[in-house]
Amino acid sequence: MTQGSIYALMVGFALPVLFSQLFQQLYNTADAFIVGRCLGTNALAAVTSSGTLIFLMISFFMGTAMGASVVISRYFGAGSAGNVSRAIHTVLAFGLVSGLALTVVGVAFTPTFLAWMQTAPEVMPEAVEYFRYYFLGSLPLVLYNICRSVINALGDSRRPLYYLIISSVLNVLLDLLFLAVFHWGVWSAAIATVLSQAVSVVLCMAYLLREGNIFTVQLGKIRFHRDMLSEIMRYGLPSGVQNSVIAFANVIVQSQINSFGSLAMAAYGTHAKIEGFGFLPITSFNMASTTFISQNLGAKQYERAKKGARFSILAAVLLAEAIGACCYFFAPQLIALFDQTPGVIALGVKQARTVALFYCLLAFSHSVAAVCRGAGKAFVPMCVMLSVWCVIRILYIMLVMRLAGEIGYIYWAYPLTWGISSVIYLVYYLRSDWVHGFEQ
Repeated sequence: MTQGSIYALMVGFALPVLFSQLFQQLYNTADAFIVGRCLGTNALAAVTSSGTLIFLMISFFMGTAMGASVVISRYFGAGSAGNVSRAIHTVLAFGLVSGLALTVVGVAFTPTFLAWMQTAPEVMPEAVEYFRYYFLGSLPLVLYNICRSVINALGDSRRPLYYLIISSVLNVLLDLLFLAVFHWGVWSAAIATVLSQAVSVVLCMAYLLREGNIFTVQLGKIRFHRDMLSEIMRYGLPSGVQNSVIAFANVIVQSQINSFGSLAMAAYGTHAKIEGFGFLPITSFNMASTTFISQNLGAKQYERAKKGARFSILAAVLLAEAIGACCYFFAPQLIALFDQTPGVIALGVKQARTVALFYCLLAFSHSVAAVCRGAGKAFVPMCVMLSVWCVIRILYIMLVMRLAGEIGYIYWAYPLTWGISSVIYLVYYLRSDWVHGFEQ
């Protein structure tokens, strides 16, 4: 990505990432849609409420994968094949250890986590089932995110798309088989997701094991290289902490939502699925931006990196506002796709029409954060997210729940904190020397 048209390269990279993210969303969304239709509102609430806790559990490891992506992109842009190989083998070792650890913690502490989140009693049994079977598949979940980050860092966003198409179609077919044909419980939806994710990992590893490339993986060489692990953690640890902070804040919000009952849980979780789909183009541009900036700064092409950053931020903000307008006007129809219960639709529409027109602020914050990560400045977004999206958001929710106790005030926590973080990011982007982040 260090030569050729900036706009064509970034769009060409972002489009396969967009479709990859789309099929990634199909995993849990297919579970939610089919579970809601086959097993009812309580089962839907059990599945849709899982997103925040699952993201909390895996967010740190996803952030580390981002750090590895930055390191690999930088050395790939600089033409350092030896460091590229050592970084890939190190992050794969990290993924193996992390996946096994997450399996043990997730399975053992599922009831504790759900009780802490104030999960409604009528939802608890099915939620425990879903979570435990989901976390049994933690190893392929973590490894897939790492393998995808590695392949994307090398400038290839097409192969992860092809692999995800295969696994996503498999996931939908297994959901239909387990739930609609065999009439198994909500746990079978988690099993379908785990099996499909494992197929993605096998396909990714088959590609990385292919001989004759500078990134060829050799199973016997998968181990921790201390200096490379230190570098990956230097860029990945802040991203991991940032993701964990966001996830923790969302779990706090989810626990407050849960206190309003199963209808509120189903509505909140359903809106999260819709928002996840709607925000995919922005996420795709952010991933393209991080890889583009890392490779060009590694090659010391500073002006090219600046132009790419400006383009990615502008494109993300404009796309986000267009998507937000669509979500605002079509909220009733979108919520009804998952659950036609009047109470669920009413609450889902209320949330959508509170936050959707502020998506431009969310996009701006995420876009500048992506620029910072690509420039080796991952500590900056970590600090902003910790102070604004965690501390301020939680304090606001605690205050309004004590004073008012009305669910609509919880929804306003998001636009409020998006606005504050956007102001901070704007000042940093305009006044800092982020293009020399690796040298500093």
